[in-house]
Amino acid sequence: MSIIDEKFNEWAGGISSRESRVTVFEKIRDIPYGIYYDQLNLTNGPSSMLRRGKGSCTPKHYLLGLIYEKMGVKVRYCTYPFRWSDINADYPKTLKDLAAGMPVTYHLACKVLANGKWVLVDATWEPALKAAGFPVNEEWDGKSDTVLAVEPLDEYVHDEAGLREEFFQRRTAGYTLPEKLELSRFSLELNKWLDEIRRKS
Repeated sequence: MSIIDEKFNEWAGGISSRESRVTVFEKIRDIPYGIYYDQLNLTNGPSSMLRRGKGSCTPKHYLLGLIYEKMGVKVRYCTYPFRWSDINADYPKTLKDLAAGMPVTYHLACKVLANGKWVLVDATWEPALKAAGFPVNEEWDGKSDTVLAVEPLDEYVHDEAGLREEFFQRRTAGYTLPEKLELSRFSLELNKWLDEIRRKS
């Protein structure tokens, strides 16, 4: 049995209900946020995140979608271009300076069909990060829109996870070497800072 199947059985109990949707959302939201480049693909990302115990919006929402689909919930994958400098978090100066020079990056969240309408489900930030100003979705009723984790520049809706991955790969293939280095440096500094926030909380 795969680690994803194990989590499906553990979190959802093999059933689809509003309560099980909320439980799955909370379990994935509560995985500490961290950016790791080996997790930014559909094939390995969710399982790698579960083994590491940390992950970013991409493996979190691939996992959310995979489990919801196993539950029979219809899922769309939504990409939101954004700038890290637009997030209203209490960055330390080093991170604020790095964020100012970052290229546009791509946030992933899901929309699920609940009670006949598509609702936004964003499990990005875990509760401990509220202390630093991140927009944490502390409670979700299983049927209404959550708050989006970023300030979007646009929205692209994909009917399947594979289509979203193709879109993401096309867009990120255009990064220059200096941009890739900036992204890597920012990710390392962000991960360290988020660990400091968790220790304080």
